Amino acid sequence: MAARRDRVRPPRTSVAPVTTSDGAVPSTRALWAELEPVHDVVYFAPEAQAAAGAAGFRGFWRGYFAMRAAPLGPVGAAPVTAAFHGFHRSMVARALPAVWSLGTPAAALAARLAGAAAALRRSGLDGAGPAADPAALRRAAELAWAAAGEVDVDGRVLAAANAALPRPDGDLETLWQATTTLREHRGDGHVAVLVARGIGPVAAHHLKIAAGETDGEWLRTARGFDPETWAAGAQDLRARGWVDATGALTAAGAHEHDEIERLTDRAAARPWAALGADRTAELAALLAPMASAVLAAGDVPAHGPVGLVRDAR
Repeated sequence: MAARRDRVRPPRTSVAPVTTSDGAVPSTRALWAELEPVHDVVYFAPEAQAAAGAAGFRGFWRGYFAMRAAPLGPVGAAPVTAAFHGFHRSMVARALPAVWSLGTPAAALAARLAGAAAALRRSGLDGAGPAADPAALRRAAELAWAAAGEVDVDGRVLAAANAALPRPDGDLETLWQATTTLREHRGDGHVAVLVARGIGPVAAHHLKIAAGETDGEWLRTARGFDPETWAAGAQDLRARGWVDATGALTAAGAHEHDEIERLTDRAAARPWAALGADRTAELAALLAPMASAVLAAGDVPAHGPVGLVRDAR
């Protein structure tokens, strides 16, 4: 019975709605909750997939790896596996470096920008829809670009590569690229936290599953892990005392999960500190209806592989 008392099933990781009327500054996690849906259209929206196909990257995973890795240049599987962290190397190797014989990184960069902007436009973020009037879109793009210009690129390969890209033409394109740089900055920091704590990709996935943030079998196949490797990751968490025999988080596992997220938040703080409290709160308020509109369009999964669970706004 003592073991049962230690079992913990925390609520799914979510963030409170952004409130600025009292001058409160949203947390870095709350900002991520607004940025992530805007970025994610590049993977899931039909416009983005069509743009990838037109550039030569036909098939979901060819498009995914080409467009996400494009800022790194014509890179192979090994560095991308390391930087992305969550995929089995054999899955990455099925796409890279072969995709660069189908199209160039420059073509992938152009495709992702055009496809993402088209998807955001359909979701009403073009300044004409209810999610953002032209002035709000322009202001959000300016603030997001300013924050993206302050990312700490030390040890952050994906953030550095995205931050080095020129500012695109157009407010939607600027907003998308800025959210992408900020998203990859947070992701790079998250990977660094996992590595420092000795948590490999499969164990990290199982920790998110145990926390109720994503679906297990779907995630296993989407990241290319065989059942044996996947089971070994679950055993790793049990050996650490972080999950019990049923896969539920223990008190120790819940603490570890919270600590990982706390350290990730801290590692992601620099752009927002540089932007300042007032402008950070302003950007969060501008992004909130945009993120809601993107999710309402139905292309981006509300409970996807990154573990984002966003409260209804």
